Amino acid sequence: MRKVLSDLIMNLKNNYLRIMTSVFLLILSVNPIIVPAQVEADSLLGTSKAAVVIDGKVLIYVRGITSYPAEKRANVIEQRIEDAASDLSNLADSITVIHNEIRDDIFISGKFIMSVIDDDAKLEGISRANFVRVIKRKITQAIISYRAERTSQALLNKAFYGVGATVITLIILFLINWIVKKFNVWFENKLKTKIDSLESRSFQMIRSRQLWFTFYSFVRGIKFLLFLIIIFIYAQYVLGLFPWTRAVSISLLGFFLKPLIAFGNSILNFIPNLAFLIVIYFITRYLLKLIKLFFSGIEQGSIRVANFDPEWSIPSYKILRLLIVAFAVIVAYPYIPGSESDAFKGVSLFMGVLFSLGSSSLISNLIAGYTMTYRKTFKKGDIVKIEDYVGQVMDIKLFVTRLRTLKNEEVVVPNSIILNNNVVNYSSLAAERGLILHTTVGIGYETSWRQVEDMLKAAAQRTEGILKDPPPYVLQKSLGDFAITYELNAFCNDPVNMMKHYTALHQNVLDVFNENNVQIMTPAYEGDPAEPKVVPKEKWIVPLAGELPGKA
Repeated sequence: MRKVLSDLIMNLKNNYLRIMTSVFLLILSVNPIIVPAQVEADSLLGTSKAAVVIDGKVLIYVRGITSYPAEKRANVIEQRIEDAASDLSNLADSITVIHNEIRDDIFISGKFIMSVIDDDAKLEGISRANFVRVIKRKITQAIISYRAERTSQALLNKAFYGVGATVITLIILFLINWIVKKFNVWFENKLKTKIDSLESRSFQMIRSRQLWFTFYSFVRGIKFLLFLIIIFIYAQYVLGLFPWTRAVSISLLGFFLKPLIAFGNSILNFIPNLAFLIVIYFITRYLLKLIKLFFSGIEQGSIRVANFDPEWSIPSYKILRLLIVAFAVIVAYPYIPGSESDAFKGVSLFMGVLFSLGSSSLISNLIAGYTMTYRKTFKKGDIVKIEDYVGQVMDIKLFVTRLRTLKNEEVVVPNSIILNNNVVNYSSLAAERGLILHTTVGIGYETSWRQVEDMLKAAAQRTEGILKDPPPYVLQKSLGDFAITYELNAFCNDPVNMMKHYTALHQNVLDVFNENNVQIMTPAYEGDPAEPKVVPKEKWIVPLAGELPGKA
């Protein structure tokens, strides 16, 4: 009698929480005023359930209450079963059940495992008695399997299988890599000539390099996908061999399958829109290729269009390309995934605000760049003067123009400045009629104007780089108070060396006037000097201070 009483007290002590819960349920079933019968199950036990898993295998599903959630209850049951299985003194078939009206208590060798109530059996759609029998059988099988899989012989066999799977996987990966390399070589040797001829027949609209890059990218993608599938199968198999990692193996499958299923469903739903986007893409791409081919023909002179300068071809193509791409984006926008989401609209609005706030100077330079093209202001290689800068045009972009000055300096000029200022182009007419170099001298009234004009023309004819036809000419600019201002005009077709020709022209003017003993009065004088202000011929070459006479 004492022993029975002691066991009863110990049992009550170990299962205090279970007994209190059962008493609470019993009180509620007797007193329906506290909780109505129709909401008793949902309010007390809830609708959530959790699986009891041993070594990755689901035994049963259990429910919980607010103070004792289903997940926590399942974890406790799992731990009790594993403890019982780890203790080899417990026989696998030593499961006993204590029945009462509201629950069945399951024990293994006198150790409490779990309580089964009617709501647990409802999850399986069977009675509580049948559910208890199922639980006893599954727990017995789980204990036997738990112990069998942890024996030395079983673990050694699983390790052997794991090593074998590793070797087989490495061999398969090596074979796939070798087969892909051989296939690439065979395919290239088989179709290289055909693809190259296709490029020439399509007037280079279809590039062989692009086709090969697409092919190799596709093959690499297939190889990567095969590697991923094989490694995934290998990992799942090896992890599933051992009881400690079997749960990871099962969850690994779900980890990959759930995103793939969701992605696959999204792809299936997106296929009609994707087809429309692909059609828009290819139509836009080949339309741009045809337009580019047309404008390239205009640029090269093989296609002629009335009143259309060949220099306008590439800028016109760029403008038309921008309009076509913008139109294609507008048409494709509603079919882009996520275009209707608030986040996508917010980002689009934010980018539009940034563009509108910071694009005033950008747009002005862009418009100026295209405007200059159609105004035929200048072209690459011309000698121009923009504001205070004189130089050769090195590069013309949509936003800026680069000049190389006569001092070999690079000047970057924004196109908006060029659009709003006068531009002097020294090269545009030089090839047709020649650029006129001009300089002025002031000569006194005592010298015949005919002699002065002859001397200026002689200086021009001596200058290398000055054209003989048309011949140079002289203008009398003004009759001043002390001298007559003469302007020499000479034609030149080499504006790049304009300053060099100016220097040579000035040198020859000085020589001719000195040879004829005529004084240049520029800018003016107040009285006749005692001797003419000319350089005698014997003083044309005078050594510098410190140099020997006759030394150049």
